[in-house]
Amino acid sequence: MTAARHPAEDLLRELAPQVLGALVRRHGVFDACEEAVQEALLAAALQWPEAGVPDNPRGWLVTVASRKLVDLIRSDSARRRREDTLALATPQAELLGHAADTVPDADRDDSLALLFLCCHPALSPASRIALTLRAVGGLTTAQIAAAFLVPEATMAQRVSRAKQTVKASGIPLAVPEGADLTERLAEVRHVLYLVFNEGYTTTGGTDDSGLTAPELSAEAIRLTRMLHRLVPDDTETAGLLALMLLTDARRPARSGPSGEVVPLAEQNRARWDRLAIAEGVDLISRTLPRGRVGPYQLQAAIAAVHDEAEDTDTTDWPQILALYGILEQFGPNPMVSLNRAVAVAMVHGPAAGLDLVRTLEADRRLARHHRLLATRAHLLELLGEHEAAAASYREAARRTTSAPERRHLSARAHHLDSRP
Repeated sequence: MTAARHPAEDLLRELAPQVLGALVRRHGVFDACEEAVQEALLAAALQWPEAGVPDNPRGWLVTVASRKLVDLIRSDSARRRREDTLALATPQAELLGHAADTVPDADRDDSLALLFLCCHPALSPASRIALTLRAVGGLTTAQIAAAFLVPEATMAQRVSRAKQTVKASGIPLAVPEGADLTERLAEVRHVLYLVFNEGYTTTGGTDDSGLTAPELSAEAIRLTRMLHRLVPDDTETAGLLALMLLTDARRPARSGPSGEVVPLAEQNRARWDRLAIAEGVDLISRTLPRGRVGPYQLQAAIAAVHDEAEDTDTTDWPQILALYGILEQFGPNPMVSLNRAVAVAMVHGPAAGLDLVRTLEADRRLARHHRLLATRAHLLELLGEHEAAAASYREAARRTTSAPERRHLSARAHHLDSRP
């Protein structure tokens, strides 16, 4: 039986990037600040459920993290010079624990500036994503490793190197301007997309924690809204926000009472968030005619077609298939091709979709991925090849890292095995 989550857990995840941004802005030592914030979050997780959430939880965390930062610096004799520099740059009253809400700009949210810092060109593309998922998205190293399909130890080293690069480069905590902003938008959008996806279909869930992590998706949407306000004329940022809204709107219907997976075709669409759908449809409808179309806008358009349909049978599958065809032109992406295979099956029949799936099996990135195996199983089931379908469902269940998905796929295999 799953233990009930304390409300403080969601609040801590929301506040973590804000507190880290506040410390980095004041002290400038990213790696030490990140460690200090983790210590403060641990202290809050232990104290708040018993003592209650303080009146100013963000100020409490900033104050405690500032004290932890001083402790960390003083505990390492090799950092004495940095301690002197920090002491000169920071009022001693603040370091010694005066209430954080008495400090100027204490309520300032530096999450977006922190996001750009983590996506700085000084870092490698993989490091930018990993560090942002860790510092801004609040993902554990294990979750990030699962998203990258690498061992946890490898990801831990990657995150550590990224922190050291930030420290050595002296990267400022600031939102870039002009051409620099334009150049860095793509990576920031990609990171936000990954954070959202991790929340919408968590790669964790090895216990009974559930299919999704709503707080991660909510944080990605919040940051994307901030980014959209910063660059309101950027059509891909608008497309990304629309995609998140249209996708997250389905969350209430994606799982059953016991946390079981409910496929799109079986979802109760009355449970979908109609306000989010209306906002997403309006946003993508206004965005598409404005300029050059990009991948996020196309994905949002596909999501809008799904969300506006009454059910799977009345969905405009030819339009979805056409949109996926355009999306594939932006570059090879096996997941896009896999989704197009489903659309092909809905338009031209499961055999045609299965033919496309078989061509994707030659792609080493996807050949043994659980999503390809599950798609193949579904199409085989539609064709009436129940024994082969059950075998693919079982293999997909073995390969997924999500417990709810594993149970769903295993149940599908058992259902087919029990058919006369």
